[in-house]
Amino acid sequence: MSYRDVVSRPVLTWALVAVGARMPVAMAPLSLVFLVRERPGGYSLGAALAAAYVIGEIIGAPLLGMRLDPRRARPHLAAGLGAGAAGFAGLGAFPGAPAALLTAFAFLAGAGPAAAPGGLRTWLTSLVPAHAAAQALSAESVLTFGVWAVSPGTVTGLALGAGPRLPPLLAAALMASSAAGLWLLPAGRAADGPGGPAGSGDRDGGGASKPRLLARAWPVYVTGAASLSLLALAELVLPALLEQRGIGVGRAGPLLTVMAAASAVGAFLYGLRSWPGLLRTRSAVLMTGMSAAVAAVALIPGTPGIAAALAVAGLLQSGAMLTRNLSLREVLPPHVLAAGYSVMYAAVGAGYAATGSLAGALLPRTAPSTAILAGVALTLLLTAVGWWGERRTGRSAPGADAVLPVGAAGAEGAPVGGGRDPEGGL
Repeated sequence: MSYRDVVSRPVLTWALVAVGARMPVAMAPLSLVFLVRERPGGYSLGAALAAAYVIGEIIGAPLLGMRLDPRRARPHLAAGLGAGAAGFAGLGAFPGAPAALLTAFAFLAGAGPAAAPGGLRTWLTSLVPAHAAAQALSAESVLTFGVWAVSPGTVTGLALGAGPRLPPLLAAALMASSAAGLWLLPAGRAADGPGGPAGSGDRDGGGASKPRLLARAWPVYVTGAASLSLLALAELVLPALLEQRGIGVGRAGPLLTVMAAASAVGAFLYGLRSWPGLLRTRSAVLMTGMSAAVAAVALIPGTPGIAAALAVAGLLQSGAMLTRNLSLREVLPPHVLAAGYSVMYAAVGAGYAATGSLAGALLPRTAPSTAILAGVALTLLLTAVGWWGERRTGRSAPGADAVLPVGAAGAEGAPVGGGRDPEGGL
């Protein structure tokens, strides 16, 4: 296995469009805090704006993703990205506006482009050969983790060096350029022209509606929510844990950068070869290992040990996220993949919010290390539920990297993905 089939001019163009769409998402929470921090009650208002932004993402992703038609992908995604750009532009242009108006802008910035991650991911896999889907998704993860690694420094430098309205204005410009860049992308194997793929309406060949098809993938969404819940523990509780250990809180940033860099390395390594075992088994093993690493963060007293544990957690996290995306490709027909990725986007956001809320509720009453361990227990519970659900449906195949013919039997005798070509795309 190699990345040779992923390296092409269309994929490079896709990467530039994806950076324009995802950099604003990574910049949003911190830029909202900087935008209003000098107002009375600024930090509380900043947290409220960030919450409105995340709520917009959670609501917008499934609602807009389910309406994404592969035959009209460009205008649909462009409209969402344009709405997001308008939301960011409103925040940057009117930083002194009433809180209610800023909240509406933040909600629009989150909800408008919420279907773009799923749509762009499906578009990417349509630009590469079917056997290179795992490598394409690995490359996408490397790009995403790289964006998240550079965005905090970008926001901080602009807000403190040039003005707090600059980060949201930059986010608006990037998102608008991404919307325009969609017309530079080739259509992929499932063109977005008038014909479109067969069976790309609201029902598949067997008559199942799109919501019913998406509901079949619920175990994958549950495990996806579990995968990001551990990230919430690392990001939200780490500063309090360092203070508990007598370590400078300022080291939280470098430690999280170590985790992000390890995640990028893990995503790259995952795509270098084909891995044995069922996808659900790989996912459960990776999630268990990641949970153990985060639990070690709560128990290790020194900075080097915490850094090593976070690096292991990041290395495993990227693999766990990739197995979830590959599992969706097996469970869902091609014409609902973009919607499935959007529902996954909402699910992981909900998992992040749920674990963060649990940790926030426990921190005033218990030690940060105990809060982390409670979050790990919740993650393991979600992982077990997701694994049980996938085992019960029996839809995981031995390897998502392999291209199986239509109707080929999976490891448990069931047709992979309901007897269809596993390759999807826009």
